Amino acid sequence: FSPQHLDDDTVSGSNWITENNVQHSLSQTTKTTRKPYCGYEQQTLSKREQAEQESLLAAIQWPKPPDGKIAFAQSTDPTHSDFVIVKPSRFFKVGDQLEVLVRMKDFQGKPKQYGGDYLQARIHSPVLKAGAAGRIVDCHNGLYKVFFTLLWPGEVKVSVSLVHPSEAIQVLLRLREERPDRVYFKSSFKSGRYSETTECNVCLPGGLPVCNFTDLYTGEPWFCYKPRKLSCASRISHAKGGYLKGLLTHEESLFFQSDVNIKRPILSSGPDSVIVKPKAFTDLSSMDRAEDPTASPSGYYYEDQWRSRTHWIHNFNKSDDITECLQGKVIHLFGDSTIRQWFEYLTAFVPDLVEFNLGSPKNVGPFMSVDLKHNILLKFRCHGPPIRFSTVFSSELRYIANELHGIVGGRNTVIAITIWSHFSTFPVEVYIRRLRNIRRAVIQLLDRSPKTLIVIRTANVQELGPEVSLFNSDWYSFQLDSVMRKMFSGIAVHFVDAWEMSVAHYLPHNLHPSEIIVKNQIDAFLSYVCPLQT
Repeated sequence: FSPQHLDDDTVSGSNWITENNVQHSLSQTTKTTRKPYCGYEQQTLSKREQAEQESLLAAIQWPKPPDGKIAFAQSTDPTHSDFVIVKPSRFFKVGDQLEVLVRMKDFQGKPKQYGGDYLQARIHSPVLKAGAAGRIVDCHNGLYKVFFTLLWPGEVKVSVSLVHPSEAIQVLLRLREERPDRVYFKSSFKSGRYSETTECNVCLPGGLPVCNFTDLYTGEPWFCYKPRKLSCASRISHAKGGYLKGLLTHEESLFFQSDVNIKRPILSSGPDSVIVKPKAFTDLSSMDRAEDPTASPSGYYYEDQWRSRTHWIHNFNKSDDITECLQGKVIHLFGDSTIRQWFEYLTAFVPDLVEFNLGSPKNVGPFMSVDLKHNILLKFRCHGPPIRFSTVFSSELRYIANELHGIVGGRNTVIAITIWSHFSTFPVEVYIRRLRNIRRAVIQLLDRSPKTLIVIRTANVQELGPEVSLFNSDWYSFQLDSVMRKMFSGIAVHFVDAWEMSVAHYLPHNLHPSEIIVKNQIDAFLSYVCPLQT
């Protein structure tokens, strides 16, 4: 499989060329005007869709370093960089804002003059198992401000980490636009005893005959190279093919070093903690509530329990509580392996909820658990391609939007959706299209059955190394998650903020968060299903 490049110079602007030696100058690949990257499927968008897409892309635009190549020595060095707490010894009480200033320097210790670094930050009190995420503001001059809301009393420590330097983000941007083929897929075709396997993707380089598996209802594009002898109709399965190697120049690879500049702590040059006093008794009621669903942070951990600032979370510590909550309900879980964790957790934790063996491939599904005594049905199904699962049968390869159209809905129907991780290697337009289709189906479902409960689980952060970063960086996830939140704002869906729940926790980042975090996600989810009667 040879790497393919996009030709920026073709007249139509969307042809693929197959030479391996096309060099793109940085200024060329970071142009803001972009042509559709796929030769087959020119999206025809309504004026409204076009306007929305443009505003979404504008909202996630990332600051660029100055033009021209930046040498590794001039790139951001977390070790030379530092942060200071603004007025660390002032009197802090619960509910106050804490401001932190982060100062970036390069490997020669010189202050950076431009922004674009990707940071993550949290406050935490290890003894209390308390933690919350911070809000980061890029000042575009090498300085960053981080704002925290102090939500519990005690000694509160600040942690800041550099996920990627700005120079690495430029590489991630280039890969997203130029190399949507860097994860590739395959399908098996079979007739009788004869079978063939060919490569598949959202888009394939031209020149060879293809099978067009574009979905008739949603218009979601999907193509496989046509088998030599078999018909397109003989496709039996989908699977991930693999990950391309050799995507970076030597110079670029220096921006992705585990112990140097991927998720490295930035240390404080002064105190790194503050003492927070409890609130006066009079203002306890408003303590940690925030009416605004986009409030930052959306919640915090205290004694390892997630407390949302937008809705009351009831802790479902006993399996009986879950059974009581879900009695008589059908719960549909749609998405990737991070929501399959919900299926696994509930099935393991609730004794009467027994998995019914559908004979599905392990980790792939579809899966189903049943509690006959309490009339509970729990189902999991993965989202449609692109999905890096092995192996999904063609007949089980279904799009969430189409599945939603097939659900009657009503007050005993619960739906939870997560879709993000498998889209990180594609231009954002591919993700926007998918969410548009899902959103349309969600709105129609809520229209015909307004009492249906729909929950969206956000993306989460994960462990990153030099390879993983090129395919699944938190920065890609963060961009997609921002798009998802904007597209579903103002719609009657609820969010489980898996993002902040993974950033704020003390456990190491993991694509599949640890059980304690999953338990907190489930508590947040079930608190929407069965809100406390207050």
